[in-house]
Order: sequence, then C-alpha cells, then structure tokens
Amino acid sequence: MGKQLNDRKAQHIQIVLDEHVTGNAITTGLEQYEFLHNALPELSFDEINTEQHFLNKSCKTPFLVSSMTGGADFAETINRNLALAAEQRGWALALGSTRALIESKAFRPSFALRKYAPTIPIIANLGAVQLNYGFSADECRQIIEYTDADALVLHINVLQEVIQPEGNTNFSNLLCKIEKLCSELSVPVGIKEVGWGIDGQTAKKLLDIGVSFIDVAGAGGTSWSQVEKYRTTAIKQQAAAAFSEWGIRTTDSLRLVEPYMNDKLLIASGGLHTGVDAAKCIALGADFVGFGRAILEEATQSAESVFRTMEVRELELRMAMFATGSANILALRQTDRLQKINS
Repeated sequence: MGKQLNDRKAQHIQIVLDEHVTGNAITTGLEQYEFLHNALPELSFDEINTEQHFLNKSCKTPFLVSSMTGGADFAETINRNLALAAEQRGWALALGSTRALIESKAFRPSFALRKYAPTIPIIANLGAVQLNYGFSADECRQIIEYTDADALVLHINVLQEVIQPEGNTNFSNLLCKIEKLCSELSVPVGIKEVGWGIDGQTAKKLLDIGVSFIDVAGAGGTSWSQVEKYRTTAIKQQAAAAFSEWGIRTTDSLRLVEPYMNDKLLIASGGLHTGVDAAKCIALGADFVGFGRAILEEATQSAESVFRTMEVRELELRMAMFATGSANILALRQTDRLQKINS
C-alpha cells in the first residue's frame, strides 16, 4: 500500500507540473468581470489593511495555500516550502489528502508542518468518500492530532474517483455521515470541491448539517479527470476527454453559493492566478481565496521562491483595493465597483 500510494502521489505532482490538465474552452469566468477604476480613492496606500479571520485565527491576508499534495517522498519538501512561506506571509495552509497519514506511517513527516508554521491556520484534508471506506471520527481525530490542524476539510471529487485507477466511487449516504462527523469532532469541518464547483442547493444541504466553511473550487483551473487521464486505462482516457470542459465556473459557483453562507466562511479557488483574480472573488462574496497549481512550481524550488510569489499576489491585491477605494477586506466585499462585462 505504501509504495503504491507514494507512486500515485508522485505521479500527480509530475502530471500537474508537466502536462495539460485544464480544459480548452472552460474558464473561471473571471474574465467576464472588471473593476470600475476609482481615480480618487481618498485613501493612503499604506493604510490598506488585508487582515482577515479564518475561523478563530487572524491572518495577515485573505489568502490560502490550497490543498495540493502529501504522502509522496517529494511532497515533504514541497509542503515544507509552502509552510515556511505561508508562516512568513501570514497565509492559511491547507494540506493535501491526509489519508496517507493513516494508511502509512512512512508518509507522516510530509504532513508534520506545524513546526514550520506555528501561528497560521492549518487545515487537514480528507476525501469525503473515505467515510464510506472505513474512516470514522476516530481516524479523523488521529489526523487532527498528528497535524495539529485547526480544522478539517472534506474534499468531494466524484469524477476524479471514477477515472482514477484506484478510485473509490461509493458516494451514497455521505450527507448523514458528514453530519455525524461535524457533531463528533472538536474542530470545524468544511467541504471543498477539487475543480468542478459547488452549486447553491448542495451548499445549503451541507450548511444545514453543520459544515462550517465551503471552498467552491470551481472549474477553470486544474481538472482532476484530466490529471487522472494520464495514468488510467485507454477506455477511461477516452471518457475523461469528454469531461475536459465540465464543471461550474468559479465565478458562477461563488454567485450560487454565497446567498446561503450567512456568517459561514466562503473560500474561492479554482484557476486563480493573480491578486486581481483574488480581488474579484472577494468582491463576489468570498472571505478567503485559495491558490494551488499557481504556486506549485515555486514550491518545488524553495521557500524563498514561494515567498516572492506570495508577496507579488499580496501587492496585486492591495493595488486592486487601492484603485477601488477599498480600505479593508470588508470594504472590498461590499464594493459596487465590480461590473459584469457586456458580451
């Protein structure tokens, strides 16, 4: 099991770095929005405040390192670089799937990141479908204890599991199991997609059973059916190709989910590349914005490379806030300067 898991995770990293893993036509939808420039913002750039709360922890930025990897030998280096940079820049950090942590002790060091990131929020991650394959609150508590995580996010990835050679495809009766888990764990439980988005009615069902935050992870970025296409059978490769443009665009998912959130935390991710992208998502209702593949290559190099990229994203966000007259994140969320472009 350990070698198979290591090989799969290592393949995922290389495929995402080296292959075409996005759709050809589907986009995030962010190109359909633009800010109305404010020529006289009546602000000092130095006074712009990007602080934001992730659940009960304060962050210097509204940025999140999206769940990417864990359980492979190289993942330990990648995650260490991400954790060190996130701690310095004040980003929240979401781990890759921690299933490997339970199934093989050999991979636990790739998830032991609290020593590199003592103050920022760390979010452990597990496939929701694993609740149908032997994982219970006990295993989740072990994950939380080992990672010293502030929250647990359950990812949902139905298409990936079908195409993946080792996929687990029994998604039946998960809602009641998620509800039970929410009541049994001492940390908040969230839900994230992996690149196909979440609709409003699904979000409402999840929020009604006790989910504390939602990451829409919309379409327009990495498609995990396209990732798995490179390591599956010929039949599944052909089927995966038919889903290259599948999913709810990131902007559409945000618009569908936001009305149901009330005071719950809403995270935007899926194909985001710049601080301007982040600003648009916040103006569409997101509290936090996640970056994944956009910083993966830097994470293979060094913590300093990640740090520099994070610094650029933060400057871009602050510039967008300055040019819209938004002194803080709340003001940006409430701005009326984001406009849909007439097509």
